[in-house]
Amino acid sequence: MANIAIMGFGTVGAGVAEVVRMNGASIAEKLGEEIQIKYILDIRDFSNSPYADKMIKDFAVIENDPEVDVVVETIGGAKVALDFTRRALQAGKHVVTSNKELVATHGRELLAIAKERNVNYLFEASVGGGIPVLRPLYQCLAANQIEEIAGILNGTTNYILTRMVKGGISFADALKEAQSKGYAEADPTADVEGIDACRKICILSNLAWGREVAPEKVATEGISSIHLRDVDIAASAGYRIKLLGRAFRLPDGRQTAYVAPHLVPESCPIATVDDVFNGIMIRGNAVGDVMFYGRGAGDLPTASAVLGDVIDALQHRSKRRNLGWEESAEITDAGVLPMKWYLRGDFSASDAEAVCGGKVEVLADGAVITPELSSAEAKAAAEKLCAVAMLHVL
Repeated sequence: MANIAIMGFGTVGAGVAEVVRMNGASIAEKLGEEIQIKYILDIRDFSNSPYADKMIKDFAVIENDPEVDVVVETIGGAKVALDFTRRALQAGKHVVTSNKELVATHGRELLAIAKERNVNYLFEASVGGGIPVLRPLYQCLAANQIEEIAGILNGTTNYILTRMVKGGISFADALKEAQSKGYAEADPTADVEGIDACRKICILSNLAWGREVAPEKVATEGISSIHLRDVDIAASAGYRIKLLGRAFRLPDGRQTAYVAPHLVPESCPIATVDDVFNGIMIRGNAVGDVMFYGRGAGDLPTASAVLGDVIDALQHRSKRRNLGWEESAEITDAGVLPMKWYLRGDFSASDAEAVCGGKVEVLADGAVITPELSSAEAKAAAEKLCAVAMLHVL
């Protein structure tokens, strides 16, 4: 019998309890032992819950109970969750989390504690929700040198952009709709300004190349300034606008990462990822391009990934997973990389070609895709052309 404790009984924590109830027998068969929820930590009143007999309010109960094998952290944030995670690891307990903020900002420290105490700190659910992507990245693709990662990493922004394309509605109206359906928070800043996607691309980058990329070092742009006119032009020309997190390993060994809206050609598989779904493409020098697709959030999908980690931690009791990343990566400004750009304004194609120094792809009157330019060159061109919109092109 393996005992677990759940910290935080919100959407994901409750989902974990439900999946244990729903699939407990099949999990026990695969694991070779039954999983039992011994404690659920939450400061709120759950006296009417079927789990009322497991509810506690004092973390020390979990910390000091030698029978607790795995602690599931679904509190969120990087304050209380950080303190409890440190203490759980130091007490010799495996910890599993879905908390991308905590992993992105304190993962290096927590993985070091886990190594010192010979326990596991696992976080599959922190990036793709229910999508298995981290374990394939560090295990199934381990024979590859990873060259690039690009992904739709936030379901809320993807839903909003999908509704702008398919519903023909503005960003503001699509956001209100997302909030009414529970896809967006009352304060949607972390989603629509790219902060959530930034944390996730940092975690992916850290695992891919073993060096820490701090979120504050990653250039991040959201979708709040996306105009419906640009969505329509892109769609009419065979492109879709998607918010992508991207990370590269450059030939000289340096790394770069950024988050921004992109025009993505419809021929690219990631262009067809719609609604609240996520899609993550990884390029390895041996395997080529692979793509991971599925629900990036939600109670049961995320709980599926959390419990996958619980099973993994219990299977690696005696020999922990060798996970971790080292000192900070040397980050190159992504703006120096040559790439194509979308510009829109009151200018002709010939004007655009003269300013950009090469042939442009015309999408509509006053809307073009430039030849490859650095960010500084593209901004200078946009300024000369008095462009009112400027976006990356994948």
